[in-house]
Amino acid sequence: MTASIDRAATRPSAPARRPASQRFKRYVPLLSGVGVALFVISIWHIASTSGWVSAIFLPPPSAILAAFGRLIQTGYVDSTLLQHMGASLARVFAALAFAVVIGVPAGLLIATSPIGRGVLDPVIEFLRPLPPLAYLPLVIIWFGIGETAKVLVILLSMIPAITIATAAGARSASKNQVNAARAFGASPLQLLWHVLLPSALPSIITGIRIALGAGWTTLVAAELVAAGRGLGYMIQSAAQFLVTDVVIAGILVISAIAFAFEALLRFIERRYVPWAHNQ
Repeated sequence: MTASIDRAATRPSAPARRPASQRFKRYVPLLSGVGVALFVISIWHIASTSGWVSAIFLPPPSAILAAFGRLIQTGYVDSTLLQHMGASLARVFAALAFAVVIGVPAGLLIATSPIGRGVLDPVIEFLRPLPPLAYLPLVIIWFGIGETAKVLVILLSMIPAITIATAAGARSASKNQVNAARAFGASPLQLLWHVLLPSALPSIITGIRIALGAGWTTLVAAELVAAGRGLGYMIQSAAQFLVTDVVIAGILVISAIAFAFEALLRFIERRYVPWAHNQ
């Protein structure tokens, strides 16, 4: 009898369930977002169908859905929606890959080396405030109107965000961690790999998120230059002929893609960089 009582006392208790109010709070942001979206769509439908706004300038939501169907099946300007998406994604993520390869080492050099800061910081601060349309003509003169020019323009808009975020993250490393690593005889490379880079990872992910926003913004300008395919090219071509439903459909596609990759980066941060929320 005593043994059974002891076993019952030492048996791990079942995890307590969260109160219903706490479980509901997890879904408040999602429900709020859905509510706002439904409200905006309702106002949009009323405004476009009641004559408040001409359907030429603001087609109803049903017309946008029909435009999606046409874009998927027959396409626009000789390419389907998936082909336009593929061309734009290839340009944006090629530029992002180069931006990470260049920006992360540059940010680490700025954070750890006075020479690196003196050489690279002025370059980054020169590029950071420049709008892409300012240097787009120069890029065309130097590199022509092919894919290189398009990717390069997007790349130049992405590098400053990743570099600055990496430098800020590396500088945020705890001095106690740095001193402890040096006390245990860590080499500069080990210090960089095991202390500075993990400390900078949350900021690097944030920089990538910002860079992706800048990249999508620049994409439309880059695809103005002799592009035959791409979401920006599709939007600009439709705008010239007042095909507003295709313009809005293209904008919604870009927004959906950007939102999906933002959600993916947030998942990666939560899953693989858990210490980001403790800094």
